[in-house]
Amino acid sequence: MELRSLNTFIQVAESGSFSRAAEKLGYSQPTVSMQIKGLEEELGFRLFDRIGHTVRLTEQGREVLSQAQRICHMCQELSQGTAPKNQGKSVIRLAMADSLASVLLRKGFSEFRNTHPNISIRLTTAGTSALLELLDHNEADIVCTLDSHTYDTNYMIAGEEKIGVHFVVSAQNPLARWNRLTKEDLLSQDFLLTEKGMSYRRLLDEWLAKDSMEIQPVLEIGSADVICQLVEDGIGMSFLPDYVTEEAVRRGTIVRLDVEGFAPDLWKQLLYHRDKWLSLPMESVIEYLSGIYLQEQA
Repeated sequence: MELRSLNTFIQVAESGSFSRAAEKLGYSQPTVSMQIKGLEEELGFRLFDRIGHTVRLTEQGREVLSQAQRICHMCQELSQGTAPKNQGKSVIRLAMADSLASVLLRKGFSEFRNTHPNISIRLTTAGTSALLELLDHNEADIVCTLDSHTYDTNYMIAGEEKIGVHFVVSAQNPLARWNRLTKEDLLSQDFLLTEKGMSYRRLLDEWLAKDSMEIQPVLEIGSADVICQLVEDGIGMSFLPDYVTEEAVRRGTIVRLDVEGFAPDLWKQLLYHRDKWLSLPMESVIEYLSGIYLQEQA
């Protein structure tokens, strides 16, 4: 049994496509098909169900995938231990909610680069449904979501944290002295919000829609940090995760408000696909990102 064939099998399983695996490996599609066929003949059972243009692992194929990943992982550890420091460069495709990007990458990133000079991170931002779609199509190795809790056996949870989210105003805003708001009180305010359909904005819109209500923001922008600054400047009200407003609340420039009947369930989750080969570089990035989750909980 050749290591090359095992690696090809892993790539087909992760991408769900013979053609995409061939493109990534630099092989022709017939070469990939021939390697998989040879592996199946050697093992004595089918690794994939081929229905139309879709390729899915059989139950036996899923068991072989786990073993193949362990074998390739051990080979990678061996080669990494003997390779020169300037070899073995890896690119990890990381996708996350836009408002997480600055927080997750500014904390300790320089130290991570110093200790892992051969790892590059290619960052993409998107909404939750798009993030999970990237995982399903093997177009992202790891995703960081900011939404309601994801329960799906297709994804492995490498780290997670439940976080607070509040309506916020400038300390100079008259609403800052109110003990509690009603849903109706919100409609008369100037709102600064992230784009419609994005994580916690979606939770807000769904809650209002139950009573056929809708907020028309004066500004929609992807950067939660920019929104926080504008709220501090007294431009309007927003709805933001607590980690975004923490420093401003500590300084006393922003006040968090409670609204009757609204207790959203918001989670940060670090996920990868269960069929994904957990390479050493990927493990290192997960360890770095998980450490940031723990730091924020401390």
